[in-house]
Amino acid sequence: MQNPSDPAGNLDPNSGIELQDDLEGDTLREECGVFGIFGHPEAAAITALGLHALQHRGQEAAGIVSFDGSRFHSERRLGLVGDTFSRREVIERLPGSMAVGHVRYSTTGATILRNVQPLFAELNAGGFAVGHNGNLTNGLTLRRELVKGGAMMQSTTDTEVILHLVAQSKRGRFIDRFIEALRAIEGAYSLVSLTNKKLIGARDPLGIRPLVLGDLDGHPILTSETCALDMIGAKYVRDVEPGEIIVFDEKGANSHKPFPPKPPRPCIFEYIYFSRPDSIVGGRSVYEVRKAFGAQLARESHVEVDVVVPVPDSGVPAAVGYSQHSGVPFELGIIRNHYVGRTFIQPTQSVRELGVRMKHSANRAAIEGKRIILIDDSLVRGTTSKKIVRMMRDAGAREVHFRLASPPILYPDYYGIDLPDRGGLLAATHSLEEMRDIIGADSLAFLSIDGLYRAMGEPGRDPANPKFSDHCFTGAYPTHLTDQTQVEPQPRQLSLLAEAS
Repeated sequence: MQNPSDPAGNLDPNSGIELQDDLEGDTLREECGVFGIFGHPEAAAITALGLHALQHRGQEAAGIVSFDGSRFHSERRLGLVGDTFSRREVIERLPGSMAVGHVRYSTTGATILRNVQPLFAELNAGGFAVGHNGNLTNGLTLRRELVKGGAMMQSTTDTEVILHLVAQSKRGRFIDRFIEALRAIEGAYSLVSLTNKKLIGARDPLGIRPLVLGDLDGHPILTSETCALDMIGAKYVRDVEPGEIIVFDEKGANSHKPFPPKPPRPCIFEYIYFSRPDSIVGGRSVYEVRKAFGAQLARESHVEVDVVVPVPDSGVPAAVGYSQHSGVPFELGIIRNHYVGRTFIQPTQSVRELGVRMKHSANRAAIEGKRIILIDDSLVRGTTSKKIVRMMRDAGAREVHFRLASPPILYPDYYGIDLPDRGGLLAATHSLEEMRDIIGADSLAFLSIDGLYRAMGEPGRDPANPKFSDHCFTGAYPTHLTDQTQVEPQPRQLSLLAEAS
């Protein structure tokens, strides 16, 4: 229930103390990034470089599994890619010409070492490693069925369900087992998998999660974003198609399309927030799309101001677009500290008030005495926005207007984006004027849903045939939500054995 004395959700409901982690919870968080390479003598080192490029997709853990022709080798660690995989001795423990890697932000399952991917299992057909970007909307339901049937789960992540489904299949060929497992799952997934002979990539039938195919000196690569190909000097070949399973072995490549074709529904948040600006997603430059969001925002809700100020870093391209279209000068009125990790525990109220300044500080010279318009990508709880507006006023801004380069987030996500339930989403529980009052801005406006589609090159949103997964704005979920419709309570996060990691 909303605390009337705490409409922005800053207080711990049990103690009334301001949450030291509120800034961490007031942002969109992506679930994972995947990478795989076949046939290259330095497979693990290249995979580590690829994961560096995908670090923005998950900062909690990273892992690589390689195969050297006779044995699989696994290194999985909590922390950033560079914390582990920049060391030569670690790469030397991952020999072989085939490897898959994964960076993780947990959306199902706790952040413990058992959940760090790629997951690995020894099946009767041999070893099998899998890395998963996305979230299964029937993962908990399948998990309970598997456990009732005698399966012993070692992790608390929905990805392990895929391992068990492959293991239980009675089909003869491995690829047929893999396909049978995918037929049983619902939701969003891009997978990279490794056997003792094959590198396998798979994308869900709606293409909600991205997966691209690249080539490095004749060696195939599968990865979440094109920026990882750029990092290692590989060529982009094409996107893996929605519903496609692509297999690489010594004989070459084979593509399987076992699902009935459906109109694609890629996740719109890849363009709004998740993908790196220098990536190409679905044939579109993410940077140019974000600039187009900003230009459309200027068309829809411009006010007279002196400078356009981005909320770094995700608001920068949209602010550039807004500035270019409106003719208002662009200024870096907020400077971000890139060397801050998770917010430290802030013991007193006075120190807690300084927390936002660890990551963002006002550039007084650019904003003092001026009317400014802040541009950010989205608004979740509103806590960070509130603190940034206050920081701008403290630095002497005469007026502070706030614009969001996406529509209001009204519904939770079940496909891998870590968003609160509806009660924790500011736009779902407050009117526009109430939100403006809470964050303390002189005016507040969001990009319209039709404007979002126009910026993507569409005439607008067709409710009968939306081109993207935009359920967080519209409530139009593209798949069944089996786990959410079960009578039996479905925990958001499974909890098993606690372990040191």
